[in-house]
Amino acid sequence: MRTIIAARHCEIPDELRERAQALIDRLERVARRSEDARVIFDVEDGALTVEIRLHRGGRRLHSAVGSAPDHRTALDRAFAKLRRQLDKVPLRRSRTAVRKEA
Repeated sequence: MRTIIAARHCEIPDELRERAQALIDRLERVARRSEDARVIFDVEDGALTVEIRLHRGGRRLHSAVGSAPDHRTALDRAFAKLRRQLDKVPLRRSRTAVRKEA
């Protein structure tokens, strides 16, 4: 999966970039057929925000925004929101599982 980590109107340390990459790797295990992920760190009117966008197969887009007094907490909040979205997506049942139940 392609991962883009960007910062708008601010600079972020390398350890925060590594944390963002680690969280995206964790999401990749849950979100099958993920194609692209973007993590955008931003500062708007003094508010620190992080937006995570995850593109999945079939043109599905999952997006979450977190804001907090620091970027690390904002990243964790956005990750939690996106994880809840992915948990709500129903899993497709395989045909073999349907046959076994019948």
